[in-house]
Amino acid sequence: MDICQSCSMPLRTDGDRGTNADGGVSQDYCHFCYQRGKFTDEGITMEQKIDKLVGLARAMSIPEENARRMAQTILPTLKRWRSKQP
Repeated sequence: MDICQSCSMPLRTDGDRGTNADGGVSQDYCHFCYQRGKFTDEGITMEQKIDKLVGLARAMSIPEENARRMAQTILPTLKRWRSKQP
């Protein structure tokens, strides 16, 4: 199964996927992260994205330390964030 290369959300159907500038379906990013060829949170840092995802996980009753550990492990491996590593 594919995952969003920005947030790691599973991309199970085309409805989960974002859209490219030409209106086509993005093969890399979900609809929460990518619309019309642009990131919905353009300019966010990876650490800010991790904090955002941890907040969403907490709202779903996932313990913060588990969510943070997962995000810190997975996000640096994703396409959007790989080139931004020191």
